[in-house]
Amino acid sequence: MPDMQTKFVEANGLRFEVLEEGTGDRLALCLHGFPEHAISWRHQIPVLAGMRYRVWAVNQRGYGRTTRPTHVADYALPHLVEDVTALINAASAKSVVLIGHDWGAMVAWCFAAEQLHPLERLVIMNGPHPVCFRTALRHWRQMRKSWYVAFFQLPRLAERILTVNGGAIVRRMFGGVQLPPDVLAVYTRQITEPGAATAMLNWYRAIRLRNSRTLNLARVIDVPTLVLWGERDVALDPICLNGTERYVRDLTVQRLPAVSHWVQQDAPQVVNKLLQEFLA
Repeated sequence: MPDMQTKFVEANGLRFEVLEEGTGDRLALCLHGFPEHAISWRHQIPVLAGMRYRVWAVNQRGYGRTTRPTHVADYALPHLVEDVTALINAASAKSVVLIGHDWGAMVAWCFAAEQLHPLERLVIMNGPHPVCFRTALRHWRQMRKSWYVAFFQLPRLAERILTVNGGAIVRRMFGGVQLPPDVLAVYTRQITEPGAATAMLNWYRAIRLRNSRTLNLARVIDVPTLVLWGERDVALDPICLNGTERYVRDLTVQRLPAVSHWVQQDAPQVVNKLLQEFLA
């Protein structure tokens, strides 16, 4: 992608690493998930730029060369949402399409529910609305898929498992997806850097904190919203989608039966086509 540039943006007291393509004041802000990196949007960046968006695929706090705060409390959801507001302001954007996958989708849902900045469109990929996810966790089908969240709470041991043998477990996470070796190397190299695994795990550990539960997540979202859902998701059961329509006034859901959790990397042509149709 010769037109993509790496830049650093000061926002919310942090220094964010951003992959940028395109120009103008129409911003497409892409938020990755765990244990990924801004390059997870490599197939979507040129497509969005071709639609005359200025695309920012950001490494969220703790990832890539973005600042890594050291305390669990620094990764509470309100701070992650504030990052989005600050990045939009730093871009001087007049209109914003917010796109999130996995943890990035969680942040995007929360940002849209809080209505901190007008959005043109909201795109969610394999990330349940937080209220619907809370409900799904009462069902055994989702409970058994979320076992790893409890494991991630264990200090030091979780870091050890994620980084042993050069991040071998990360390679296994993407075992069903044909990732180029250089992309997979970015993911494994990233998680083995000093402090990186702890920063990524702190996203999960902060869930337990009281200030992660202060957002008004039950507010109805008025922004036209597209949800893309790969149904071969080993971490999230499709029951997580149940009830989403109660929290989104203008909702489109596209289920992709043969696609994994890593939807935008696993089925980029399908995802890009649906993105273009929705944003057009």
